[in-house]
Amino acid sequence: LFRETLSKRGVQILTGLGKYFRQIDKNRNGFLSQAAFKEALKVFHLEMPEEDFESLWLTLDDSKSDKVDYGEFTHAIFGEMNEYRKAFVRKAYMKLDFNKTGSVPKVDVRKCYCAK
Repeated sequence: LFRETLSKRGVQILTGLGKYFRQIDKNRNGFLSQAAFKEALKVFHLEMPEEDFESLWLTLDDSKSDKVDYGEFTHAIFGEMNEYRKAFVRKAYMKLDFNKTGSVPKVDVRKCYCAK
């Protein structure tokens, strides 16, 4: 049911959840408690029976830390990237890492990317 709802409004919901997660993550550690995650789902009209929520939580909290991060959430929903997308990401990274150092400072990203 959760995946079905996401497939209908997926991008809009995930984008909104990402923004919402950042707003409620007061200490900026990237993690959400079970209560905060449940509240986020309620805000986005993704309520579900308690046993379904528990199953979802166990899937997302694969590290058993009693918290979940946005990366774990998106990975659980979308799964592994396909080879086409991986190649595209590698190509973009190689373009950003024009000095071939293996890392890309924010200043280099700003030179190549405009979010407007």
